[in-house]
Amino acid sequence: MSTTMQPRRWRAMAVLAMVQLMIVIDNTVVNIALPSIRTDLGTSQAGLAWVVNGYLLTAGGLLLLGGRCADLLGRKRIFITGTAVFALGSLISGAAWNSGVLIAGRFVQGAGEALASPAALALIVVMFTTREERAKALGFWGGLAGLGATAGVLLSGVLVDLANWRWVFFINLPVAVVALVLCIRLVPDIPAQSGRRTLDLPGGLLVTSGLILVVNGLLRDGHHWGWFVAGFLLLALFALVEARSSDPMMPLRFFANRTRVTANLTTILLTSAMAAMFFMVTLYVQQVLGYSPLRSGLADVPFCVAFVPGMVLSTQLVTRFGTKAAICTGFVVSAAGMLLLARIDAQGSFWGQLLPATVVLALGLAIGLPALQNAALHGLSEADAGLGAGVQTSVQQLGSALGLAVLTMIALSHAAAARRTGLKVEEAVVSGYQLAFVVAAVVLVLGAALAAVIMTAERPHRGPSGEMAGAAERSPYRG
Repeated sequence: MSTTMQPRRWRAMAVLAMVQLMIVIDNTVVNIALPSIRTDLGTSQAGLAWVVNGYLLTAGGLLLLGGRCADLLGRKRIFITGTAVFALGSLISGAAWNSGVLIAGRFVQGAGEALASPAALALIVVMFTTREERAKALGFWGGLAGLGATAGVLLSGVLVDLANWRWVFFINLPVAVVALVLCIRLVPDIPAQSGRRTLDLPGGLLVTSGLILVVNGLLRDGHHWGWFVAGFLLLALFALVEARSSDPMMPLRFFANRTRVTANLTTILLTSAMAAMFFMVTLYVQQVLGYSPLRSGLADVPFCVAFVPGMVLSTQLVTRFGTKAAICTGFVVSAAGMLLLARIDAQGSFWGQLLPATVVLALGLAIGLPALQNAALHGLSEADAGLGAGVQTSVQQLGSALGLAVLTMIALSHAAAARRTGLKVEEAVVSGYQLAFVVAAVVLVLGAALAAVIMTAERPHRGPSGEMAGAAERSPYRG
């Protein structure tokens, strides 16, 4: 599909970005509101965990299925449906009169994300086909993840301090309404592919159930290995079913592309390190430094500011040197930021410790994540754009859950050991964070090494018209 067929593609991109930013912000905006929710609704500690985990379980389990539904039923249709479902979940959550209703609303929100996010990313793949425009579009899209995570902390601090926790959900409603109205007018109605008519229900049920069990095992801090075993068995059975299916939900040849597979694997490493970092920094500034929710949010403003030039630099690196160079650069810069963050102490200095680390981390994430998304969609056709988008979004969710489980456990275990040596509580907690940040830096260096060694060093071939040969016209594994 030529870009000349989509004259309003950048306006459509703005609508898709509006919804995606709303979804990404909602992933973090709830965390700071949890103490207020507990006070207002009398929610137990287990209930608070389900307010977060219920969303992650539903989204993480259904993303791959949502991406394939977008390929089969039409991206615009699924995007509109997902946005409406997310808005409904926000309404239920904001109006909740008890913990059960709030958790149910979060499940609905997770289902909305699983439909809307991969459909939106698939629309970008088919709307932007030239190398330069796709790099810009995916660079901006990838930047929404990091930008939204920090903006969510800032927004939640403002809403919780100045209004009410319910507004962290109600604020989604006007955004969703505006986006739905604009979507009908501006987003192209790209028809579903006629080559596939079936959804491959056995494969869909197996991969969804497997992902839910694996994510649930991660969210339980790795203490219930039965969830992992059951989840991976279902995923292995899914692979067998797909190998025998005449019309599989995920053709196994999808994994024959080294660039795409390496990008998805290293995405897990990047998102695991960054999710744990966001979580522990929020705890550090509130519980150790004593920041209020509003001040905690304001402390993230430098991250948002530094993120913008990082996104621009990512696009330039991808365009001039290819995705491999941009990914390696982003990982190395992020690792340096993690090591700077490991310098924190119990007394804390925003200007001397947090600010330098925050700026470097923002630059690294802004360079690396958009390039990873570009590489994860390498060589995909229109017929399978939703599948690739669903895989990429799923591994981001899995990486986030993995990072929170493993790195947080490392921090807590080290803090407990340090406490037994006689350190004060705050000093022991900070020592745990320091170790976790060092481990995160090692993980990021490993990601850079994997990308450098395994990923194919190729730049997209430009034909006479400037379009990416093979990226939009055909699939390397189709047929």
